[in-house]
Amino acid sequence: MYSTTILYKMGEVLPKTVWLIAFLFISIHTSAQKAEIQFSKRDLTVEQALQQIENQTIYTVAYSKTQLDVKRSVKLETRKIGVKEALEMVLKGTGLTYQVQGNHLIISTTDGGVQPSGKKPTQTVRGVIIDSQTKVPIEFASVQIVELPTLGSVTDSLGRFRLSNIPVGRYTIQTSLMGYRTQLITELSVTSSKEVYLVISVDEDIHRLNEVVIQPEISKDRLVNPMAITGGRMISMEEASRFANGFDDPARLSAAFAGVAGDIGTNAIAIRGNSPQFTQWRLEGIEIPNPTHFADLAGLGGGFLSALSTQVIGNSDFYNGAFPAEYSNALSGVFDMHMRNGNNQRYEHTFQFGLLGIDLASEGPISKKQGSSYLVNYRFSTTSLASGNDINLKYQDLAFKLNFPTQRSGTFSIWGLGLLDRNKTKPLERSEWETIGDRQFGTNQLDKAAAGVAHQYLINDQTYIRSSLAATYAQDHTMVNQETETGGRVSVGDIQNSKWDLLFNAYLNKKFSSNHVNRTGITVTGLMYDLDYKISPYFGLDIPMEQIAKGNGQSLVLSAYSTSMIDLNRNLTASLGVNAQYFTLNKNWSIEPRVALKWRMQPRHALSFAYGLHSRREKLDYYFVEKEVNGQTESNRYLDFSRAHHFGITYDWNINQGLHFKVEPYYQYLFDIPVEANSSFSIINYQEVYLDRILKNKGRGVNYGIDLTLEQYMKNGFYYMLTGSLFKSRYKGSDHIWRNTRMDKSYLMNIVAGKEWMVGKRKQHVFSVNGRIFFQGGGCYTPVDEDRSLDEHDIVFDESKAFSKRFKPSVNGDLAISYRINKKKISHEFSLKVLNVGVRTGMHFYQYNEKIHRIESKDGNGCIPNISYKIYF
Repeated sequence: MYSTTILYKMGEVLPKTVWLIAFLFISIHTSAQKAEIQFSKRDLTVEQALQQIENQTIYTVAYSKTQLDVKRSVKLETRKIGVKEALEMVLKGTGLTYQVQGNHLIISTTDGGVQPSGKKPTQTVRGVIIDSQTKVPIEFASVQIVELPTLGSVTDSLGRFRLSNIPVGRYTIQTSLMGYRTQLITELSVTSSKEVYLVISVDEDIHRLNEVVIQPEISKDRLVNPMAITGGRMISMEEASRFANGFDDPARLSAAFAGVAGDIGTNAIAIRGNSPQFTQWRLEGIEIPNPTHFADLAGLGGGFLSALSTQVIGNSDFYNGAFPAEYSNALSGVFDMHMRNGNNQRYEHTFQFGLLGIDLASEGPISKKQGSSYLVNYRFSTTSLASGNDINLKYQDLAFKLNFPTQRSGTFSIWGLGLLDRNKTKPLERSEWETIGDRQFGTNQLDKAAAGVAHQYLINDQTYIRSSLAATYAQDHTMVNQETETGGRVSVGDIQNSKWDLLFNAYLNKKFSSNHVNRTGITVTGLMYDLDYKISPYFGLDIPMEQIAKGNGQSLVLSAYSTSMIDLNRNLTASLGVNAQYFTLNKNWSIEPRVALKWRMQPRHALSFAYGLHSRREKLDYYFVEKEVNGQTESNRYLDFSRAHHFGITYDWNINQGLHFKVEPYYQYLFDIPVEANSSFSIINYQEVYLDRILKNKGRGVNYGIDLTLEQYMKNGFYYMLTGSLFKSRYKGSDHIWRNTRMDKSYLMNIVAGKEWMVGKRKQHVFSVNGRIFFQGGGCYTPVDEDRSLDEHDIVFDESKAFSKRFKPSVNGDLAISYRINKKKISHEFSLKVLNVGVRTGMHFYQYNEKIHRIESKDGNGCIPNISYKIYF
């Protein structure tokens, strides 16, 4: 199975390790035989019997459902017996046996091979194993599919491995190497049409000379960034395409996580009571504008659907508080997204057609010899098919990545993302006018782009440097005109906003020892902008526009950080860092310490603590707002950073290999928040696309609560995740009164679950049902000032009673059903996905009815369906 060179090199180290390995094998095998269990009754199914073995011992049982009939009834003893005797009873008459590997009991055929699968399609699983801290390839690492123990591989000198002829299905990959922690990659989906390529990062065992650890670690709950030890979770793109609320959108997927409140109709998320606009998006290590179609139009921080499709995005990180030192300019959370590399060995394509439009993706080698590749994804969509022409948002996006590894000069990559959004509305017939919107016609043209060149170079086995040069562009031109009762026309809105950012960042990653790794980096961001905001102060009275913000020029943001990961001992890890930034527009600066500790109390229990000071600058147009106040012109030019102290504690309990429980209490104190003088107004609650107020950094805010997560990773085709949150979110404006924030929903609950069935004559096709039910307390809102609303013919809120009212609680759900047909080298997938099935949002909004001169309340809604067909070839 392995090359002569690998066997020769392994032979050189074999005499030093053979006795240790033999001793471990004998000890483990003997412990399996001596462990005792007691079945609850004589008549059980195979599945129930194996479950009781797992519950009563330290072992997990791995098997292939194509080999073992788990629904078959078996006769068992109810007295205490050894695991060996118990397994022999369960497997009697099946022709199967078991092997002991670590704390795994692996059931396989008697000859150690895989039972013939007929013409069941197969696929290749390949990839590379690297050191998580240094990115150096790991050679001679063992890679094995737990369910198919006879199929294994050893990495070559470049860390590469290859597993061929893997039948379609879901598998668990185990990696192991002396001196590194053994880990498991679960829920790996193998299909007939696309090769599986894995980049597996492994952690060095700093006490490898003193003890050997045979307890594998599941990588699913690890962050992609090795310098982060707490404060977030990995976003799996496989989950984004599978979870009912994922909709191939990482922002919508995160709404199922503990402490994250989603919004109806948009992908805006409020993390632990913070405003959605306080969240940062990063791509390939670069901060980018919100990569969401029609971003901010229906509320700051959200939009319709992310342009970062699961076709191009790899596993990424989502931070919900107290994030590491390398992240700046965020108060709430961070989406740290990474594009995956295209397949460098064969060409693969995907085409999808559905109610939301078309989706085309392609990847493949540029040079097989050099290992270079391309990946490209294009989408064109219109929501008119899904919404019945009530909403007609047209958008396109294009994403690509080119990867060029070299032998001596490191790896170069070129990446890009572009969005085009268009929307046009027309007024109704005069006889149908009821609201201001009925007599308006307007256009929205939004364009965004981000592109860059990245380079990673291994200086030596302990040091590498990564640098990027990138540019981002965002342009928004919104015009709104409205017809008047007298037959005229008046312009009430004209927003023109274009911004260029040029960015350079670089960091040096140095492993000083097996106990200490440091990463130090800088970011230089050049801001170039041209802003022109004209808005009518009273839409309902047909008043012409006024200039509220105007500015053009350029500014600079300088940021630097240094962070160290230190293993104080085998069970205690510390992350210590500091971030500093300087904004030349108003000469504001900030120095922010970050600290995190993780204590592994027991093999399956861990306790973490994190603290961070974080800051954020405002949207550029806010700085150029000018108004006459008491006869003098005032502006927001010298607004300081908004700041927050984040404190968090995390308790992790890996109940077993597939079941994970997490408790996260937290406290956040926000200060220097922009507020309006002598008012309840705070930027914390703001969600309009423009600002027309003069602000001062005098506001405060607090968020505190506890998040709970119980997650069952996929096993036998079934998974679930239960999340709950109890929290409080309050703020104080310049009137010195503490109030609930707009995002204070008090509690959140999610139930996410799904089931896959392998169907067909050869069990090669996949039918899956995934669902989500969520409960949320009602958010807070400000009551309407009826007298002023009637005077201005528009809704005006009573800010003296800001957020004193609460919406009704919401009960809602999402549903996804799919059927995938796996043929040789080609797959077909039919799916139905529906967001907000119940549409019981608990929310309402107010509108002024001009026809009857009355304030009306309307229920909120936001059901989004999509029926699609996808072919992989």
